[in-house]
Amino acid sequence: MPRPLPLLTLAISLVLLASTTTVNAHNITRILAKHPQFSTFNHYLTVTHLAAEINRRQTITVLALDNAAMSSLISKQLSVYTLRNVLSLHVLVDYFGTRKLHQITNGTQLTATMFQATGSAPGASGYVNITDLNGGKVAFGAEDNDGKLDAVYVKSLEEIPYNISILQISQPLNSAEAEAPTAAPTLNVTAILSNQGCKAFSDLLIASGAHTTFEENVDGGLTVFCPTDPVINGFMPKYKNLTAPQKVSLLLYHGIPIYQSLQMLKTSNGIMNTLATNGANKYDFTVQNDGEVVTLETKVTTATITGTVKDEEPLVVYKINKVLLPRELFKATPEKKAPAPKGEKDVADGPNADAPSDESDDQTADNDNGVKKMGGGRLAVVAPSVFFGVAVFFFI
Repeated sequence: MPRPLPLLTLAISLVLLASTTTVNAHNITRILAKHPQFSTFNHYLTVTHLAAEINRRQTITVLALDNAAMSSLISKQLSVYTLRNVLSLHVLVDYFGTRKLHQITNGTQLTATMFQATGSAPGASGYVNITDLNGGKVAFGAEDNDGKLDAVYVKSLEEIPYNISILQISQPLNSAEAEAPTAAPTLNVTAILSNQGCKAFSDLLIASGAHTTFEENVDGGLTVFCPTDPVINGFMPKYKNLTAPQKVSLLLYHGIPIYQSLQMLKTSNGIMNTLATNGANKYDFTVQNDGEVVTLETKVTTATITGTVKDEEPLVVYKINKVLLPRELFKATPEKKAPAPKGEKDVADGPNADAPSDESDDQTADNDNGVKKMGGGRLAVVAPSVFFGVAVFFFI
Protein backbone atom coordinates (compact mmCIF):
# COMPACT_ATOMS: atom_id res chain seq x y z
CA MET A 1 0.00 0.00 0.00
CA PRO A 2 1.90 3.12 -1.15
CA ARG A 3 -0.51 5.73 0.26
CA PRO A 4 0.53 5.49 3.96
CA LEU A 5 4.14 6.43 3.08
CA PRO A 6 3.61 10.23 3.45
CA LEU A 7 2.00 9.61 6.83
CA LEU A 8 4.99 7.54 7.92
CA THR A 9 7.34 10.32 6.81
CA LEU A 10 5.29 12.85 8.77
CA ALA A 11 5.33 10.65 11.87
CA ILE A 12 9.12 10.25 11.70
CA SER A 13 9.48 14.02 11.36
CA LEU A 14 7.32 14.54 14.45
CA VAL A 15 9.46 12.15 16.47
CA LEU A 16 12.66 13.87 15.39
CA LEU A 17 11.17 17.28 16.18
CA ALA A 18 10.03 16.15 19.63
CA SER A 19 13.48 14.77 20.44
CA THR A 20 15.35 17.91 19.34
CA THR A 21 17.09 19.73 22.19
CA THR A 22 19.26 22.80 22.48
CA VAL A 23 22.77 21.41 22.62
CA ASN A 24 24.55 24.73 22.83
CA ALA A 25 23.07 25.89 26.11
CA HIS A 26 25.56 26.65 28.88
CA ASN A 27 25.52 28.33 32.26
CA ILE A 28 28.77 29.92 33.37
CA THR A 29 27.58 30.31 36.97
CA ARG A 30 26.84 26.61 37.36
CA ILE A 31 30.08 25.58 35.70
CA LEU A 32 32.21 27.76 37.95
CA ALA A 33 30.24 26.68 41.02
CA LYS A 34 32.01 23.33 40.65
CA HIS A 35 35.32 25.11 41.24
CA PRO A 36 35.29 26.85 44.69
CA GLN A 37 38.69 28.47 44.06
CA PHE A 38 36.93 30.64 41.44
CA SER A 39 34.04 31.73 43.68
CA THR A 40 35.06 35.41 43.72
CA PHE A 41 35.33 35.55 39.93
CA ASN A 42 31.97 33.79 39.67
CA HIS A 43 30.40 36.23 42.12
CA TYR A 44 31.50 39.31 40.21
CA LEU A 45 30.38 37.89 36.89
CA THR A 46 26.90 37.84 38.43
CA VAL A 47 27.15 41.24 40.13
CA THR A 48 28.27 42.92 36.89
CA HIS A 49 25.63 41.01 34.87
CA LEU A 50 28.29 39.55 32.61
CA ALA A 51 27.14 36.03 33.47
CA ALA A 52 23.85 36.61 31.65
CA GLU A 53 25.70 38.00 28.62
CA ILE A 54 28.04 35.01 28.56
CA ASN A 55 25.11 32.58 28.73
CA ARG A 56 23.43 34.27 25.77
CA ARG A 57 26.50 33.91 23.53
CA GLN A 58 26.80 30.85 21.29
CA THR A 59 30.61 30.89 21.04
CA ILE A 60 32.68 32.21 23.93
CA THR A 61 35.95 31.78 25.84
CA VAL A 62 36.23 32.89 29.46
CA LEU A 63 39.67 33.65 30.88
CA ALA A 64 38.97 32.80 34.52
CA LEU A 65 40.83 34.20 37.54
CA ASP A 66 41.13 32.26 40.77
CA ASN A 67 40.43 33.89 44.14
CA ALA A 68 44.06 34.92 44.65
CA ALA A 69 44.25 36.64 41.27
CA MET A 70 40.89 38.34 41.86
CA SER A 71 42.08 39.78 45.17
CA SER A 72 44.63 41.95 43.37
CA LEU A 73 41.89 43.25 41.09
CA ILE A 74 39.40 43.91 43.89
CA SER A 75 42.07 45.81 45.84
CA LYS A 76 41.91 48.53 43.16
CA GLN A 77 38.41 49.37 44.46
CA LEU A 78 36.93 49.87 41.01
CA SER A 79 33.25 50.75 40.64
CA VAL A 80 30.98 47.92 39.56
CA TYR A 81 30.66 49.50 36.11
CA THR A 82 34.42 49.80 35.64
CA LEU A 83 34.89 46.28 36.99
CA ARG A 84 32.42 45.09 34.36
CA ASN A 85 34.66 46.56 31.64
CA VAL A 86 37.75 44.90 33.12
CA LEU A 87 36.10 41.50 33.41
CA SER A 88 34.55 41.79 29.93
CA LEU A 89 38.16 42.09 28.65
CA HIS A 90 38.58 38.54 29.97
CA VAL A 91 35.74 37.19 27.81
CA LEU A 92 36.76 36.39 24.24
CA VAL A 93 34.05 36.30 21.58
CA ASP A 94 35.61 33.27 19.90
CA TYR A 95 36.25 29.68 20.94
CA PHE A 96 39.75 28.77 22.16
CA GLY A 97 40.19 25.29 23.57
CA THR A 98 43.52 23.98 24.82
CA ARG A 99 44.39 22.48 21.45
CA LYS A 100 43.59 25.67 19.53
CA LEU A 101 45.85 27.71 21.83
CA HIS A 102 48.83 25.68 20.63
CA GLN A 103 47.78 25.81 16.98
CA ILE A 104 47.63 29.59 16.52
CA THR A 105 48.76 30.63 13.05
CA ASN A 106 52.20 32.27 13.15
CA GLY A 107 52.20 31.78 16.90
CA THR A 108 50.17 34.89 17.72
CA GLN A 109 46.60 36.10 17.27
CA LEU A 110 44.59 39.20 18.10
CA THR A 111 41.01 38.43 19.17
CA ALA A 112 38.03 40.59 20.13
CA THR A 113 36.50 40.58 23.60
CA MET A 114 33.13 41.51 25.05
CA PHE A 115 34.69 44.84 26.07
CA GLN A 116 35.20 45.57 22.38
CA ALA A 117 31.66 44.40 21.61
CA THR A 118 30.16 46.98 24.01
CA GLY A 119 31.38 49.84 21.83
CA SER A 120 32.95 51.45 24.91
CA ALA A 121 36.50 50.41 24.00
CA PRO A 122 38.27 53.04 21.88
CA GLY A 123 40.38 51.83 18.99
CA ALA A 124 41.73 48.33 19.49
CA SER A 125 41.73 48.48 23.30
CA GLY A 126 39.06 45.81 23.44
CA TYR A 127 41.32 43.22 21.79
CA VAL A 128 43.55 40.64 23.48
CA ASN A 129 46.83 39.32 22.10
CA ILE A 130 47.30 35.54 22.43
CA THR A 131 50.86 34.32 21.85
CA ASP A 132 52.18 30.74 21.83
CA LEU A 133 55.57 30.99 23.56
CA ASN A 134 58.51 28.60 23.70
CA GLY A 135 58.30 25.68 26.09
CA GLY A 136 54.56 25.15 25.58
CA LYS A 137 53.49 28.33 27.36
CA VAL A 138 50.67 30.54 26.05
CA ALA A 139 50.56 34.21 27.10
CA PHE A 140 47.80 36.82 27.06
CA GLY A 141 47.91 40.60 27.05
CA ALA A 142 45.56 43.52 26.35
CA GLU A 143 46.31 45.21 23.03
CA ASP A 144 46.55 48.64 24.67
CA ASN A 145 49.17 47.49 27.19
CA ASP A 146 52.29 48.44 25.19
CA GLY A 147 52.72 44.90 23.95
CA LYS A 148 53.11 43.44 27.44
CA LEU A 149 51.82 39.92 27.98
CA ASP A 150 50.57 39.99 31.58
CA ALA A 151 49.21 36.50 32.06
CA VAL A 152 49.90 32.92 31.03
CA TYR A 153 47.62 29.97 30.51
CA VAL A 154 47.36 27.74 33.60
CA LYS A 155 44.79 25.06 32.83
CA SER A 156 41.43 24.31 31.26
CA LEU A 157 38.45 24.23 33.62
CA GLU A 158 35.86 23.11 31.10
CA GLU A 159 35.49 22.91 27.34
CA ILE A 160 32.33 22.35 25.32
CA PRO A 161 33.80 22.42 21.79
CA TYR A 162 32.89 25.49 19.75
CA ASN A 163 30.37 26.59 22.39
CA ILE A 164 32.17 27.63 25.57
CA SER A 165 35.71 27.22 26.88
CA ILE A 166 36.77 28.26 30.38
CA LEU A 167 40.53 28.66 30.77
CA GLN A 168 42.39 29.73 33.90
CA ILE A 169 45.02 32.42 33.44
CA SER A 170 47.59 33.44 36.02
CA GLN A 171 46.60 37.07 36.67
CA PRO A 172 44.32 39.87 35.44
CA LEU A 173 44.94 41.58 32.11
CA ASN A 174 45.96 45.21 32.50
CA SER A 175 44.21 47.84 30.40
CA ALA A 176 44.12 51.59 31.07
CA GLU A 177 40.99 51.95 28.94
CA ALA A 178 39.11 49.15 30.67
CA GLU A 179 40.05 50.52 34.10
CA ALA A 180 39.05 54.10 33.26
CA PRO A 181 36.25 55.43 35.53
CA THR A 182 32.85 54.53 34.11
CA ALA A 183 29.69 56.45 34.97
CA ALA A 184 26.60 54.55 36.06
CA PRO A 185 23.85 54.36 33.43
CA THR A 186 20.89 56.67 33.96
CA LEU A 187 17.78 54.53 34.28
CA ASN A 188 14.72 56.19 35.80
CA VAL A 189 12.16 53.43 36.26
CA THR A 190 9.05 55.60 36.69
CA ALA A 191 9.99 57.83 33.75
CA ILE A 192 10.48 54.78 31.53
CA LEU A 193 7.14 53.34 32.63
CA SER A 194 5.29 56.63 32.07
CA ASN A 195 6.56 56.95 28.51
CA GLN A 196 5.76 53.39 27.48
CA GLY A 197 2.07 52.81 28.21
CA CYS A 198 2.52 52.14 31.93
CA LYS A 199 1.81 55.60 33.32
CA ALA A 200 -1.01 54.42 35.59
CA PHE A 201 1.29 51.86 37.21
CA SER A 202 4.07 54.46 37.49
CA ASP A 203 1.68 56.90 39.19
CA LEU A 204 0.77 54.25 41.76
CA LEU A 205 4.44 53.58 42.49
CA ILE A 206 5.09 57.26 43.12
CA ALA A 207 1.93 57.86 45.15
CA SER A 208 2.61 54.87 47.43
CA GLY A 209 6.33 55.55 47.80
CA ALA A 210 7.12 52.10 46.39
CA HIS A 211 9.11 53.68 43.56
CA THR A 212 12.09 54.24 45.88
CA THR A 213 12.50 50.48 46.34
CA PHE A 214 12.42 49.95 42.58
CA GLU A 215 14.97 52.71 41.99
CA GLU A 216 17.29 51.38 44.71
CA ASN A 217 17.42 47.96 43.05
CA VAL A 218 18.22 49.06 39.49
CA ASP A 219 22.01 48.99 39.84
CA GLY A 220 22.01 45.42 41.14
CA GLY A 221 19.56 44.22 38.48
CA LEU A 222 15.78 44.68 38.26
CA THR A 223 12.91 43.08 36.35
CA VAL A 224 9.56 44.89 36.35
CA PHE A 225 6.20 43.47 35.29
CA CYS A 226 3.90 46.35 34.40
CA PRO A 227 0.12 45.98 34.01
CA THR A 228 -0.90 48.27 31.16
CA ASP A 229 -2.96 51.41 31.74
CA PRO A 230 -6.36 49.84 30.86
CA VAL A 231 -5.65 46.95 33.24
CA ILE A 232 -4.71 49.28 36.11
CA ASN A 233 -7.74 51.50 35.45
CA GLY A 234 -10.06 48.50 35.66
CA PHE A 235 -8.37 47.34 38.87
CA MET A 236 -8.58 50.67 40.72
CA PRO A 237 -11.88 50.02 42.59
CA LYS A 238 -10.26 46.96 44.19
CA TYR A 239 -6.93 48.70 44.75
CA LYS A 240 -8.64 51.45 46.77
CA ASN A 241 -9.92 48.83 49.24
CA LEU A 242 -6.36 47.91 50.24
CA THR A 243 -4.56 49.47 53.18
CA ALA A 244 -1.46 51.59 52.52
CA PRO A 245 0.98 48.77 53.46
CA GLN A 246 -1.00 46.31 51.34
CA LYS A 247 -0.80 48.66 48.36
CA VAL A 248 2.99 48.86 48.71
CA SER A 249 3.28 45.07 48.97
CA LEU A 250 1.08 44.60 45.90
CA LEU A 251 3.20 47.01 43.84
CA LEU A 252 6.50 45.52 45.02
CA TYR A 253 5.10 42.13 44.01
CA HIS A 254 5.53 43.30 40.40
CA GLY A 255 9.33 43.49 40.63
CA ILE A 256 12.14 40.90 40.78
CA PRO A 257 15.48 42.07 42.27
CA ILE A 258 17.56 40.56 39.44
CA TYR A 259 17.82 41.11 35.71
CA GLN A 260 15.86 38.47 33.79
CA SER A 261 15.81 38.71 29.99
CA LEU A 262 12.93 37.05 28.18
CA GLN A 263 15.18 34.18 27.16
CA MET A 264 16.29 33.75 30.77
CA LEU A 265 12.65 33.62 31.92
CA LYS A 266 11.93 30.95 29.31
CA THR A 267 14.80 28.78 30.49
CA SER A 268 14.44 29.31 34.24
CA ASN A 269 10.84 28.28 34.89
CA GLY A 270 10.01 28.01 38.57
CA ILE A 271 9.36 30.02 41.70
CA MET A 272 10.59 33.63 41.75
CA ASN A 273 10.95 35.84 44.82
CA THR A 274 9.92 39.47 44.42
CA LEU A 275 10.69 42.88 45.93
CA ALA A 276 7.83 42.17 48.36
CA THR A 277 9.35 38.91 49.62
CA ASN A 278 10.02 39.18 53.35
CA GLY A 279 10.54 36.12 55.55
CA ALA A 280 7.29 34.26 56.21
CA ASN A 281 5.44 36.55 53.79
CA LYS A 282 6.81 34.89 50.70
CA TYR A 283 5.14 36.98 48.00
CA ASP A 284 6.50 34.73 45.26
CA PHE A 285 5.03 33.48 41.99
CA THR A 286 5.84 30.83 39.40
CA VAL A 287 7.22 31.56 35.94
CA GLN A 288 6.08 29.15 33.23
CA ASN A 289 6.41 29.14 29.48
CA ASP A 290 4.63 27.41 26.64
CA GLY A 291 6.84 27.94 23.62
CA GLU A 292 7.20 31.69 23.21
CA VAL A 293 4.44 32.52 25.70
CA VAL A 294 5.63 33.32 29.24
CA THR A 295 3.15 33.38 32.12
CA LEU A 296 3.38 34.44 35.76
CA GLU A 297 1.28 32.24 38.02
CA THR A 298 0.21 33.07 41.55
CA LYS A 299 -2.20 31.00 43.62
CA VAL A 300 -4.88 33.50 42.62
CA THR A 301 -4.29 34.52 39.05
CA THR A 302 -2.18 33.99 35.92
CA ALA A 303 -0.81 36.88 33.88
CA THR A 304 0.87 36.74 30.47
CA ILE A 305 3.81 38.82 29.28
CA THR A 306 2.51 40.72 26.26
CA GLY A 307 5.53 42.83 25.34
CA THR A 308 8.88 44.31 26.33
CA VAL A 309 8.92 47.98 27.33
CA LYS A 310 12.70 48.25 27.83
CA ASP A 311 15.59 45.79 27.95
CA GLU A 312 18.81 47.54 28.86
CA GLU A 313 20.78 45.58 31.39
CA PRO A 314 20.59 45.89 34.39
CA LEU A 315 16.90 46.86 33.85
CA VAL A 316 14.18 45.06 31.92
CA VAL A 317 10.49 46.02 31.93
CA TYR A 318 7.68 43.83 30.57
CA LYS A 319 4.01 44.57 29.95
CA ILE A 320 1.53 42.06 31.39
CA ASN A 321 -2.18 41.64 30.75
CA LYS A 322 -3.33 41.35 34.38
CA VAL A 323 -2.50 42.64 37.84
CA LEU A 324 -0.54 40.03 39.80
CA LEU A 325 -2.53 39.09 42.90
CA PRO A 326 -0.43 37.58 45.71
CA ARG A 327 -2.02 34.89 47.84
CA GLU A 328 -0.88 36.83 50.91
CA LEU A 329 -3.45 39.54 50.06
CA PHE A 330 -6.05 37.72 47.97
CA LYS A 331 -7.49 34.25 48.02
CA ALA A 332 -8.80 32.04 45.25
CA THR A 333 -12.43 31.00 45.18
CA PRO A 334 -12.90 27.49 46.67
CA GLU A 335 -13.48 24.80 44.10
CA LYS A 336 -17.20 24.41 43.28
CA LYS A 337 -18.96 21.09 43.74
CA ALA A 338 -20.66 21.21 40.36
CA PRO A 339 -18.83 22.26 37.20
CA ALA A 340 -19.69 25.74 36.03
CA PRO A 341 -21.39 26.18 32.65
CA LYS A 342 -19.04 26.67 29.76
CA GLY A 343 -17.84 30.26 29.59
CA GLU A 344 -18.73 31.07 33.22
CA LYS A 345 -15.93 32.77 35.09
CA ASP A 346 -14.49 32.19 38.55
CA VAL A 347 -14.06 35.16 40.90
CA ALA A 348 -11.20 35.71 43.35
CA ASP A 349 -11.76 37.43 46.67
CA GLY A 350 -9.76 40.40 47.94
CA PRO A 351 -9.21 41.38 51.56
CA ASN A 352 -12.23 43.69 51.64
CA ALA A 353 -13.94 42.94 48.36
CA ASP A 354 -14.09 40.52 45.45
CA ALA A 355 -11.04 40.29 43.23
CA PRO A 356 -10.95 42.71 40.28
CA SER A 357 -13.06 41.93 37.28
CA ASP A 358 -10.03 41.76 34.99
CA GLU A 359 -8.77 38.79 37.02
CA SER A 360 -12.07 36.94 37.03
CA ASP A 361 -11.18 34.30 34.46
CA ASP A 362 -8.38 32.82 36.55
CA GLN A 363 -8.38 29.60 38.47
CA THR A 364 -6.02 28.52 41.21
CA ALA A 365 -2.39 27.94 40.36
CA ASP A 366 -2.75 24.36 41.52
CA ASN A 367 -5.21 23.69 38.70
CA ASP A 368 -3.14 25.68 36.21
CA ASN A 369 0.04 23.83 37.13
CA GLY A 370 -1.69 20.51 36.79
CA VAL A 371 -2.94 21.34 33.30
CA LYS A 372 0.44 22.59 32.14
CA LYS A 373 2.29 19.58 33.49
CA MET A 374 -0.21 17.22 31.91
CA GLY A 375 0.02 19.11 28.62
CA GLY A 376 3.80 18.80 28.59
CA GLY A 377 3.55 15.09 29.31
CA ARG A 378 1.04 14.54 26.52
CA LEU A 379 3.31 16.10 23.91
CA ALA A 380 6.12 13.73 24.82
CA VAL A 381 3.83 10.70 24.37
CA VAL A 382 1.84 11.71 21.30
CA ALA A 383 4.65 11.78 18.72
CA PRO A 384 6.04 8.29 19.49
CA SER A 385 2.49 6.93 19.62
CA VAL A 386 1.65 8.37 16.20
CA PHE A 387 4.90 7.00 14.82
CA PHE A 388 4.23 3.52 16.19
CA GLY A 389 0.63 3.43 15.03
CA VAL A 390 1.38 4.62 11.52
CA ALA A 391 4.40 2.36 11.25
CA VAL A 392 2.27 -0.67 12.17
CA PHE A 393 -0.35 0.42 9.65
CA PHE A 394 2.30 0.78 6.95
CA PHE A 395 3.85 -2.63 7.42
CA ILE A 396 0.46 -4.35 7.69
